[in-house]
Amino acid sequence: MGDPQLLREVSVVDRLLLTPEEAAELLRVGRTTVYALMKRGELRPVHIGRSCRISQAELGRYVRRLEASPSSPHPSPEAA
Repeated sequence: MGDPQLLREVSVVDRLLLTPEEAAELLRVGRTTVYALMKRGELRPVHIGRSCRISQAELGRYVRRLEASPSSPHPSPEAA
């Protein structure tokens, strides 16, 4: 019938709203990191009752902001 792990991953990608755990899995970071990003305002969750979810669009915006931000310059060995 198919690999259950693969089927689960496909269904997570197709969801409009994700749990923090599912968002962490897609970003390949820990759940605690996702909660910290939400607390700092870097990820904006959607609250439904007492539950919080993160939209696929918000994850995309977060990743695009990361890609657009200049990386911190590393001094070259010759500069020392």
